[in-house]
Amino acid sequence: MTEKELKEIFSSFNNKRVLIIGDAMIDCYMWGKIERMSPEAPVPVVEIERHETRLGGAANCALNIKSLGAEVILCSVIGNDNNGKKFEELMNEANLSTKGILISNHRKTTVKTRVISEEKHQLRTDDEDRHPITIESQFLNNIERLFKDVSVIILQDYNKGVLTPKIITTIIKKAKQLNIPTIVDPKKDNFLLFKNCDIFKPNLKEIKEGINIEFDDKNDRELEKASTLLREKLNAECVLLTLSERGICINTKKEFTHTPSYGGSVIDVSGAGDTVISVASLLLAEGVSFNNISKISSLSGGIVCQKVGVVPIDKEELLTEAIKIF
Repeated sequence: MTEKELKEIFSSFNNKRVLIIGDAMIDCYMWGKIERMSPEAPVPVVEIERHETRLGGAANCALNIKSLGAEVILCSVIGNDNNGKKFEELMNEANLSTKGILISNHRKTTVKTRVISEEKHQLRTDDEDRHPITIESQFLNNIERLFKDVSVIILQDYNKGVLTPKIITTIIKKAKQLNIPTIVDPKKDNFLLFKNCDIFKPNLKEIKEGINIEFDDKNDRELEKASTLLREKLNAECVLLTLSERGICINTKKEFTHTPSYGGSVIDVSGAGDTVISVASLLLAEGVSFNNISKISSLSGGIVCQKVGVVPIDKEELLTEAIKIF
């Protein structure tokens, strides 16, 4: 792929409209230093120096899509609580549309809090409800009103209850009818329900749990065999398997390719999956080959893993680095 082609592809992102459906949340960070152990238990005391609150989950994916220049609509369900109000404030501050967001009286807004010191996570707390949403029909009706001119649909599952079996099957069926490509970031509970999607993006832990299989993930032949089994079970066009610091594998009917990771040492993997699926979705919408989707997506994951915390990808940085590898 030439520099001119890459620049044209990245420029085309500005004309894309992306629908993200899934579990959105708030990511809270408490940054501090450790200078002593607690006298009450054998744990370190983190002296908090600053706090930060960010959009997380599917909302972080929305931030990545926006950072890449495309229009994005996030469809999710939050709670009728103070954290829900905070979530809407964060969406407004980021200039993200809230017309796909519904408020439920029967669940709380998910908040993940990470305590970070010495450039690593010391502790994470999750304050959430994980039961299926109780406003399924209302949510589906709202989503279907937003299908107009959509270039690609991202289904992002964190097992928090927004993506129910009915919602998953209805959305993929509707997308197929309208010829809109779908890309899935799965979790264990609904793993095999995303049949007929275009790209299915699990990590190693998820594929092993999802199809109850053990294999040597350092052996490419075994990676190919496992990802082929999964692709056939789902009738998916492509399985894009993320391997953390070892890159990405893609498996289609025509090819299996292991793309190594790019960039320096991994500092923080938080949010890397959101970045990979965001980049892959726009490349998919543009009709880029699965092989090149793998290369550029792997590069994007490597870039954000060198930064602390959940941060969206920088479009110009990604383009500059992509030109170097092609």
